[in-house]
Amino acid sequence: MRSIASSMFLAIFFIGKLSGALAAPCEPPGGFDAWLDTFKREAAAAGISQKTIAAAFIGVALDQKIIGYDRNQKVFQQSFEEFSTRMISLNRLKNGDLQMLRNASMLSRIERDFGVPGAVVVAIWELETDYGVNIGKIPTIRALATLAYDCRRGELFQGELLSALRIIDRGDLTAPEMRGAWAGELGQTQFLPTAYLRSAVDYDGDRRRDLLRSIPDVLASTANYLKGYGWKPGEPWTQGTANSDVLLAWNKSQVYSRTVAAFAARLDQGK
Repeated sequence: MRSIASSMFLAIFFIGKLSGALAAPCEPPGGFDAWLDTFKREAAAAGISQKTIAAAFIGVALDQKIIGYDRNQKVFQQSFEEFSTRMISLNRLKNGDLQMLRNASMLSRIERDFGVPGAVVVAIWELETDYGVNIGKIPTIRALATLAYDCRRGELFQGELLSALRIIDRGDLTAPEMRGAWAGELGQTQFLPTAYLRSAVDYDGDRRRDLLRSIPDVLASTANYLKGYGWKPGEPWTQGTANSDVLLAWNKSQVYSRTVAAFAARLDQGK
């Protein structure tokens, strides 16, 4: 079960990454099973292997709880001062300092390779999942198939479902391993599958991009994501800078992105 804090992180994530007006429940004609059969054919036509398609959809059914979560997203009301004061606690700073120290060599290499300071990467890691403690347990394929079938944002999630199948196809994760948050985010810094495909890197050399278990892959991929949105090495990330705009590409909530920046600044001071 998610903590109150990690549930709040998830709510903020969706305000930024998947915002949209609430709508009445809706379903495409023909029912879920008919829709899924059509999607499987389309996935095969897009190059997904039959082995992956067969493995991914074993036991997959429409999940009304996922529809409920999607229909009941709450608008984030706290101010930056309220949220950041609560999130940037002494305990979190202490844990962040420990992670900075424990991973110092790797974070230095990541900064050389991607240009993103370790403090920024660690701040995101903390705020997203408490350093991998709260990555979620919901089967990703079931969640994405449900949201892809639902007509509110079906096109968006059909793309994410296809990306999830491509992650399986290229050998990064198996279908049973793919468990995360209710709308398909995966890993210790919560990548949607399309972002996973685009930005995940194999940083531990095992020929897999494993954002569930491999800390090197998690941290390097997070830096690579920011690099892909134009992170400027050696420049500040305070509000109004180019790098603060990159943090908004991570999450469009101003409160959340400013909290990441403030947390990173505190960690950077403690190096």
